[in-house]
Amino acid sequence: MPPRNTSSARHPHQQLPDRVAAHVREQIMSGAMRPGDFLRMEPIAEAVGVSVTPVREGLLTLSNEGFVTLVPRRGFVVAAFSRQDVRDLFWAQSRLAGELAARAAQLATPQHLLRLRTLIAESAAAGEDGDTARIVALGHEFHRTVNLVADSDRLARLLAGIVQQLPNSFYASLESDAGTTATEHAELVIALELRDSPRARVLAETHIADGADFVIDALEQRGVWAKP
Repeated sequence: MPPRNTSSARHPHQQLPDRVAAHVREQIMSGAMRPGDFLRMEPIAEAVGVSVTPVREGLLTLSNEGFVTLVPRRGFVVAAFSRQDVRDLFWAQSRLAGELAARAAQLATPQHLLRLRTLIAESAAAGEDGDTARIVALGHEFHRTVNLVADSDRLARLLAGIVQQLPNSFYASLESDAGTTATEHAELVIALELRDSPRARVLAETHIADGADFVIDALEQRGVWAKP
């Protein structure tokens, strides 16, 4: 995953709308809120533990992302989204991640490579202990490290904007597939060590893009696209 945008740390008032947006995204992607549903601000405010003002700001953020639509004089309504929308999110994410990996292959130092291998080893140990939460955290740190090595802040921020459009639970499920993840991470480290940018790009793109089918299947099981 890309490094977290630190601007919210400098502007604490931005955190509440972000929390609202994350909560509503989760509700939409879980099927609890369905396309066509009108969103009442008071229940959302109560669920998140905030006032109505950040709820409106959070919903405006989701409107810009295409998750909700503002209907004049009526309020916000959940927008329709399709399986192709999910594939598009992963396609865009994979292309940015691939470019960052390709750049990292030209800049990675022995210290960077050691850090990445250490993360892989720690993840394997967490797998043996059955510590899923630890595996997820280490997977996020692995991707964050690659993105930092690439030294491309603008691209990393663009990637972060796409990543946040899917709930953390989906990424957690993907990262917790310890066997596949460990193998793919190890292959990427080898490509970085060899300064093989084309190979690093392909590995990173495939690693991300393959998650689309998993997420679509999870959404189908949750009945997101089931007829009312």
